[in-house]
Amino acid sequence: MNRVAVLSAGSWGTTMAALFADAGNEVLVHARRSEIADAINSRHENPAYLPDIVLPDTLRATTDPAAALTDADLVILSIPAQTLRDNLATWAPLIEPHAVVISLMKGVETHSGLRMSQVITQVTGIPDQRVAVISGPNLAREVAARRPAASVIACPDETAAKNIQAACHTPYFRPYTATDVVGCELGGAVKNVIALAVGLATGMGLGDNAKALLITRGLAETARLGTALGADPLTFSGLAGAGDLMATCSSPLSRNRTFGEHLGQGLTVAEATVATSQTAEGVKSCQAILDLARGHGIEMPITELVASVIEGRATVKEAASMLMARTPKPERYDS
Repeated sequence: MNRVAVLSAGSWGTTMAALFADAGNEVLVHARRSEIADAINSRHENPAYLPDIVLPDTLRATTDPAAALTDADLVILSIPAQTLRDNLATWAPLIEPHAVVISLMKGVETHSGLRMSQVITQVTGIPDQRVAVISGPNLAREVAARRPAASVIACPDETAAKNIQAACHTPYFRPYTATDVVGCELGGAVKNVIALAVGLATGMGLGDNAKALLITRGLAETARLGTALGADPLTFSGLAGAGDLMATCSSPLSRNRTFGEHLGQGLTVAEATVATSQTAEGVKSCQAILDLARGHGIEMPITELVASVIEGRATVKEAASMLMARTPKPERYDS
């Protein structure tokens, strides 16, 4: 049994806390708001993020990050990507020397272009071998409801990945292991941007052909960037690539698709932010991903158009027209 600290108690953090508790670990989740911690401890629920979901009786919550991190073997981070650096600066001294840090975050830092695992190692000084990521087609509410799901645990240290795999394997959740951290992280970050594009198309009523176009060509964009950064191209045909992309682009439970749909229906970015209510990582990361691609000479037309809409450089209708006006090319994943 592992001692597991989960920071924080949003929908995905609470879901993974429940999953690790179901797998037999001692789990303490950090909640910023006392009312959420009280609800988890007294009523075994998190009505703010997972209404009507019954949490394990063994799951505990605290508002004190030091209490959560004391003696923790596994530290799971599930906060908005753009807040990671500042939060880690506070939490880093509290992380046990032997702990393995697990990132659930799917974004790219805006000012640095760093992936989340890179931010973790840079801020904490923890070596790569003790930093892992979990990525895959994991819509929080479905996993929280204990519906069948699978994911990828990526870590340079295969032993660490296997230990995490054993710690979260349940009858409803099947984890696989990998060493391709770059591919898993980029698959998770870019799919949010593609889901925004699919949401835009859905909100505009452009049809299923348009959505299929965006998903498949979006996967090509992801693979191009990932390969340029040293990822294994095969990663993008697996759970952390195509699997995560399909779930996020097709489900109404997806925050990023929902956000894009609001934009496609005519809402402004500010209005869509309020309507979506939870963090849609693709909104903050799209420009950082585009800058990363440009720095490596990689074309990402869908990402570019999404960033143009989010940043106010193009309207939704202009973006759709610009995409279809591109010069036809042979269909290859690298074109």
